[in-house]
Amino acid sequence: MRYAIRHVTRFDYAEPVGFARCNLRLKPIDWPGQRLDDYRLSVEPGGRTFPARAEAGLAHVVRLVVAAPARTLTIESAAQVYVDRLVPVPDAGDPTLGEIAALARASADASPLGPASYLFPSPLIPIDAEIAQWCAAELDPGRGALEAGIALARRIQAEFAFDTAATLVDTTPADAFRKRGGVCQDFAQIMISGLRAAGLPAAYASGYLRTLPPPGQPRLVGADATHAWVLLWCGPERGWVGLDPTNGIWMASDHVLMAVGRDYADIAPIDGIVLGSGAQRMHVSVDVEPLGDCAG
Repeated sequence: MRYAIRHVTRFDYAEPVGFARCNLRLKPIDWPGQRLDDYRLSVEPGGRTFPARAEAGLAHVVRLVVAAPARTLTIESAAQVYVDRLVPVPDAGDPTLGEIAALARASADASPLGPASYLFPSPLIPIDAEIAQWCAAELDPGRGALEAGIALARRIQAEFAFDTAATLVDTTPADAFRKRGGVCQDFAQIMISGLRAAGLPAAYASGYLRTLPPPGQPRLVGADATHAWVLLWCGPERGWVGLDPTNGIWMASDHVLMAVGRDYADIAPIDGIVLGSGAQRMHVSVDVEPLGDCAG
């Protein structure tokens, strides 16, 4: 499947801002089963852009500097991505969670996707005793890694309510857990917290879902904005496997991966500083259009 993705963010300022410096992480990464074929970035009313290094995780980072006074700022990202990703199938030969934990602790891989980098609490995803205990019911060390991962994702989908009014962007995993509700970011953070508490390497994935489902299939939750899910490292052979606790499914052909990090702070689509006075409003529009099945 090839997708056309359009991601537009517009900032409206009550008073002209004299300077803005932003980090943009809007260009999808290359990943197994996914290939970026075309990408364009436009900024109105304009500014300087140049590549920057990801501080953590894996992302394409562009630094944007706007030095002229502006009342509005519109950032538009357009990409075409080819996705050919099979649904993982748990196998009796998969490593167990206990084996995965031991392999991750022993890993000397210092790359952005080395499993040891995702074993520990991060600023936005601390270890929480209640979450750890609740998740532990699915995380017996003798259980196969893929089987356990999808079981936990499906339990979160079944027992938590998708409720955009329940949480804010800075809601902690513990607060969302107690409310038993939230959005994709909350469910991903809860799952990651539980996996890390069990000694398992888990990463925060940011990206997109197809807007229109295949005929006869229900529409996936979270398709109107950037989406968040979980990557669980399942050993050197399986590698990183994607799990979507919002929908209780695997990362497969409906998902386009944009960036990977320890938590949202590593891979926020846009962050930075603005110098000015007065309030600001932000509007985000995301569209993921399937262009049809096609050969790679």
